[in-house]
Amino acid sequence: MNTIPESRHPAQDHTIYDVIISGAGPVGLFLACELALAKCSVLILEKAAHPHSPLKQLPFGIRGLNALSVEALYRRGLLNELEVPKRLKNPHQNAVQGPRRQAGHFAGIPFHDGDIDATQWKYRLPGSTNTNLIAEMEELETVLSRRAASLGVTIRRGLAITGFYQTADGVTVLSGEQSFQSKWLVGCDGARSVVRKTGGFDFAGTEPEFTGYSVKVDIANPEKLNPGRNLTPRGMYLQSQPGYLAIQDFDGGAFHGSEKPVTREHVQEVLRRISDSDVTISTLHFATTWTDRARQSTTYRNGRVLLAGDAAHIHSPLGGQGLNLGLGDAMNLGWKLAATIRQKAPEGLLDSYQTERHPIGVQVLDWSRAQVAIMRPDPHARALHAIIRDLMNTRDGATYFAGRVWGVFTHYDLGSGHPLAGYSLPNFELEDGAGIGELMHDGKGILLDFDMNASLKTLVGEYGDQIKYVSGRAKEQLGLSAVLIRPDGIIAWACDSEPDCSELRKAAARWFV
Repeated sequence: MNTIPESRHPAQDHTIYDVIISGAGPVGLFLACELALAKCSVLILEKAAHPHSPLKQLPFGIRGLNALSVEALYRRGLLNELEVPKRLKNPHQNAVQGPRRQAGHFAGIPFHDGDIDATQWKYRLPGSTNTNLIAEMEELETVLSRRAASLGVTIRRGLAITGFYQTADGVTVLSGEQSFQSKWLVGCDGARSVVRKTGGFDFAGTEPEFTGYSVKVDIANPEKLNPGRNLTPRGMYLQSQPGYLAIQDFDGGAFHGSEKPVTREHVQEVLRRISDSDVTISTLHFATTWTDRARQSTTYRNGRVLLAGDAAHIHSPLGGQGLNLGLGDAMNLGWKLAATIRQKAPEGLLDSYQTERHPIGVQVLDWSRAQVAIMRPDPHARALHAIIRDLMNTRDGATYFAGRVWGVFTHYDLGSGHPLAGYSLPNFELEDGAGIGELMHDGKGILLDFDMNASLKTLVGEYGDQIKYVSGRAKEQLGLSAVLIRPDGIIAWACDSEPDCSELRKAAARWFV
């Protein structure tokens, strides 16, 4: 635990917040919304003085939202507020449409719409939200900031957390000469998280194989470069639009680690070597570097301090998994931390954040490492690349890769029970035409009773306002009689026949008080 020197007397905000969140990116903002929805007081401290950056705007600000992220935004009434997904169907100019439209990629190897057999995903219904959407980081942050403000979240920008210390009852957070009090602190402050470092979390993993560059340039001879993604014997470059480039240079991450300035001359040298051309960069407008370093905190909690998003795990941005992983953390943690604060949490509820989300992080980091392994500029990687490409061009292969990239296969191990337990709720369309997700805007748990069993209504009434009772038939019920839904949209319990109230009671007691 950290201590403040006795000689130091920071100016104190005397408000005691339920939660302080470090970082006003999408993960911190979404977590704040979840907590505030459950009537928790939340303060976000963000080191950046303003939220705008060219790297958050199109085209560099493009992010792919997977099925779970789309469902989460839909269940909170936020999806329709995003305009970019409505107008931007494919981020690349001159993209092929129809069955051969690129639906995603693994290590730069595309899989196509026409090869995906969605009927293999038997729990996805016709009324489900999209399996994937193209979004813009800045718009997503704007929408989440607006929602957070409407729920009473306080956002303080230009205040970086410089330290903290915790007691059995709360956390004192320092920002320069100011201090703030809260019951809990959550680090959503990115790959170089101060909360993680100050809190003494072990950040284990693997070192990088490449330095990645994101640059905007003017090119004197643009015909020298091909559009789209180009794997070469020396690395990779992607030109999504003229002059907007992403480059991978397999230097072991040396340049990124050197912290040298990214100059026009350096970018030109790297691009010439990777593309094997005499391309000339006339102007460098901006540039940033990144790597495929893959690390994960061994625990997501230390006392009253928790981690989420890139503060808890970092990896290559290949395949766009990072944002989705972080939003999943926020959706999982929000209701559990809120229930703990409200003293409505069964024993072990908050610990389930670690047991459920850490394995998902392990899977995503390995997915990232696997992509890097077959993108290396060597004969072994090229051989693997050819085999994976052939597999992805089959129906089963494309369906598998799409299911992984889009989060369709994501599952929490909740122990024995119905096969649907631990999966995201199918969007059942009720008799009045509403999808069940539209009834989740308030963040409550739901018992969905297709057979209108009076005993079930009586049972969930014991949990007060924690669980809503919803009854009625649906157009497609997947053979189910009743479903207990957690606030994050995960199925906690389900049955196909007349429900056993004792089993439902056990399931409800695991998640609600």
